Amino acid sequence: MSNATVFVSEFVLHCEITSEIRSFTVVALAIIYLTTLFGNLLIILVIILDHHLQTPMFLCIGALAVIDVLQSTNVIPKMMALLLFDTSPIPYGACLLQMLLVFHLQTVEALLFTLMAYDRFFAVIYPLRYPQLVTGRTVWVGVLVCNIISGMPIIVYLIFITELSFCRTNVLPYCFCDYSTMVHVSCNENAKYFNFLSTIGITFGSTSLTVILISYGKIAHVALKISSKEGKKKILDVLVTHLLVVLLFYLPLTIAFILPGLGVKLSAEAYNTLVIVATILPPMMNPSSTALGTRR
Repeated sequence: MSNATVFVSEFVLHCEITSEIRSFTVVALAIIYLTTLFGNLLIILVIILDHHLQTPMFLCIGALAVIDVLQSTNVIPKMMALLLFDTSPIPYGACLLQMLLVFHLQTVEALLFTLMAYDRFFAVIYPLRYPQLVTGRTVWVGVLVCNIISGMPIIVYLIFITELSFCRTNVLPYCFCDYSTMVHVSCNENAKYFNFLSTIGITFGSTSLTVILISYGKIAHVALKISSKEGKKKILDVLVTHLLVVLLFYLPLTIAFILPGLGVKLSAEAYNTLVIVATILPPMMNPSSTALGTRR
């Protein structure tokens, strides 16, 4: 086909998973999705019904549970349908909405992890001042600010996406609508599309992760000074569990988003694996991490 500007009305998603493991993948996705829904909806329900749990920490946990339910519902059912029916056409507007929701929810989740790290930092480092420093109102304002900050780059993504021309194909070799994949199959070769992705990855990924690691490092330092072995073990267990979930979310996304902008080309399989792992696994693990953290 010629390289004339072409704006498509729909995309065709093609999830590149071999037929030998498709059935296993569908079953695994169903288990992950049901586990995610059950765990996070249970957390939301318990927090709503028990007024004693409507504290700043649990409000953060509840907000994270809502984000996890939305993210999983936005991605996993479509992936399962795609694997069952091989290819799946999706209208341009619906594809755009799914992609922007993935970005928005990932960014909000990253900022919520940072907010929760601050909450734990003040609770452990400044326990006497904690009730004055962190309140339910503070948390709700923080959640609102997280959504506002996340919405800012979405506007730029929206502008960039409307600039893309698809003169060769409208087939996206991916399991859900994804910005990077869309840019790769388009006829546009401007470096700004990936440079902006890397900038966002550094700003919201690396910076937030650094803040979280510093906060948890100071908490661990205080925990090591506790004379009680049981108290020390509980705090360190919680930190390790939370860090595993945080790293499982941050590291794959940071690698997938930053490297392309730096000129490092990832294979389609590597990129797909990184983003999918960071999108569907942390929402399933957050409830178990929360349960461990609330045993104290």
